[in-house]
Amino acid sequence: MIRPDDKPLRYNESGNVHMDFHGAADTTIEFVIKYYGIDVMDKIFERVGQDVYADIRAHLMDGNAGELVKHWRHFFDREEAEYDIEIGKDMIVLTVRHCTAYAHVQKISGRVSKHFCDQTIKTNNAMAADSPFAIDTEITGPGSCRQIIYKRP
Repeated sequence: MIRPDDKPLRYNESGNVHMDFHGAADTTIEFVIKYYGIDVMDKIFERVGQDVYADIRAHLMDGNAGELVKHWRHFFDREEAEYDIEIGKDMIVLTVRHCTAYAHVQKISGRVSKHFCDQTIKTNNAMAADSPFAIDTEITGPGSCRQIIYKRP
């Protein structure tokens, strides 16, 4: 399921993390849904999963979830989230106990879109579409979730 990969992580921005990006994303989600509908927002997230994260998607299509795990580690470490990743024989489980993106949006705006976590759910589904993997995402509370990658039956 996970194979070592000597290639560097493609999505590996470094430097200052500007957390207000997440606030802009939250505002954009609300705007798109208000003026264009939830179906359009879902299509945008689908395009993100398939086009923006094309490299991770290609790895998943090849049967390798390792690139997605590296991506998770890089960004959750970078944003100082509270999380852990458990790699088992049949599945990989990412447990996010404190999502700093969610917390920051809550802090700067006093509320978080009820669709904020859709960007994770829909993007994950699009990355895994037609691949050997499925990714289930369970929202476990405000700013916390569990994402499970497993081989499709």
